[in-house]
Amino acid sequence: MHIEHMTIEEIKQGYQEKKFTVTEIVKSYIDRIKKLDGQMNAFIHLCEESALKEAKEMDERIKRGEILGILGGIPIAIKDNICTRGIKTTCASKMLQHFIPPYDATVVKKLKDAGAIILGKTNMDEFAMGSSTENSAFKITKNPWDLRKVPGGSSGGSAAALSAGFAPLTIGSDTGGSIRQPAAFCGNVGLKPTYGLVSRYGLIAFASSLDQIGPFTKTVRDAAISLSVLVGNDPLDGTIVQKKIENDYLSHLDKGIKGLKIGVPKEFLGEGLDKEIHEHMKKTMKHLEDLGAIIEEFSLPITDTGLSAYYIISSAEASSNLARYDGVRYGYRTEKFQTIDELMINSRSEGFGEEVKRRIMLGTFVLSSGYYDAYYKKAMLFRKKISNIFKEAFEKYDVILSPISSILPFNIGEKSKNPLQMYLSDIYTVNMNIVGVPAISIPCGFSRSKLPIGVQFIGDHYTEKKLLQVAFALEQALGIYKEVPVMKEGE
Repeated sequence: MHIEHMTIEEIKQGYQEKKFTVTEIVKSYIDRIKKLDGQMNAFIHLCEESALKEAKEMDERIKRGEILGILGGIPIAIKDNICTRGIKTTCASKMLQHFIPPYDATVVKKLKDAGAIILGKTNMDEFAMGSSTENSAFKITKNPWDLRKVPGGSSGGSAAALSAGFAPLTIGSDTGGSIRQPAAFCGNVGLKPTYGLVSRYGLIAFASSLDQIGPFTKTVRDAAISLSVLVGNDPLDGTIVQKKIENDYLSHLDKGIKGLKIGVPKEFLGEGLDKEIHEHMKKTMKHLEDLGAIIEEFSLPITDTGLSAYYIISSAEASSNLARYDGVRYGYRTEKFQTIDELMINSRSEGFGEEVKRRIMLGTFVLSSGYYDAYYKKAMLFRKKISNIFKEAFEKYDVILSPISSILPFNIGEKSKNPLQMYLSDIYTVNMNIVGVPAISIPCGFSRSKLPIGVQFIGDHYTEKKLLQVAFALEQALGIYKEVPVMKEGE
């Protein structure tokens, strides 16, 4: 039983045809994790005992003829900034290393209600701040396609776990590309839904107006199945969309894309884009034309400036959100203090990592008296301008096609001492978070060194159905989604 190749659909079909039990599937994934994750570090916490217990209970339900949920018996892994009742949720930070939530995030509750079984919590950049999963306080996650390379970030643990065949579905969060970039680096499908479509209740905040939860899957069809579970109204989240949310994302998948207009920003194909990624972008455009889509290049002049606005806004919100971790109310508390000031200063100095401190300081600076108008206020005004630019683009095009990263997966340690270089790797993804529109990453090929390359489709608000339709058409034409990295014990 080659579980590393199996999709959600194939596992569900296997249960229906009595090819295997839920316990056999869950145990196979746990055995694979225990055998291979020591070299890859995708997981922070493994829930072996509870997962096997739930699997046994699911098998008993199947014997009784009960109808399972949409994800009945499907093993999943969850990024460690999403609260799980009774399971440690650390944000990969010393600050929260002992935190065990007393409640489930809304998405976790929805997944459990649909029958999913949690295998464990995945590694990430601390408090989701990073693009390589090198900023974790506990371990550095490696890319399963090449263990010398990073898996991307900040949801690198979830992306790597999916790619390595540790689960058929993993969950991440995307603040500026943190689902799509690691999905591209690890050869997965990664979906960032429209802001407000999926509840953020129980997601430990980095930048509240940018964060969004979404799935990593092996196929676009699996992404559609997963999204149908995750979406929906939630009275616990004041930013959720206040209207009836349609959750049928499968019905239009195979409708084809003949006649759809797809725009490609000229700026996204210019200087700074890796030659091999550029080649695959051109090949993707040709594939889409062959499928009947109308491809046009157009100008979307916000690439560099959008990145600047993103880091001002996200750092400002991080500064505010992380102020609660002061050694008094929440999180790690230092043992070295005599005064209340020393308690707070030492707790934050010892509890936070270098990248988190850097962004807190930047955010505090742009919000401070004398600099608020010069930086934060201008960034928020520019946010509105970016929104208008995208609105105009979607009046002409059904979908926008772009690269995800300007570079291929890089070596571990290569960019960790140069934060600016690391930030530039988000140049094609941050604007979607600023505007709140959905985007999906799908693999489009491999580099000459056998590293995955991905492209992203961007849609207008609440057009996930159309995005999935376009991504599915390309996926079926390429046929590369069945390829998985070859991993051996002890590598």
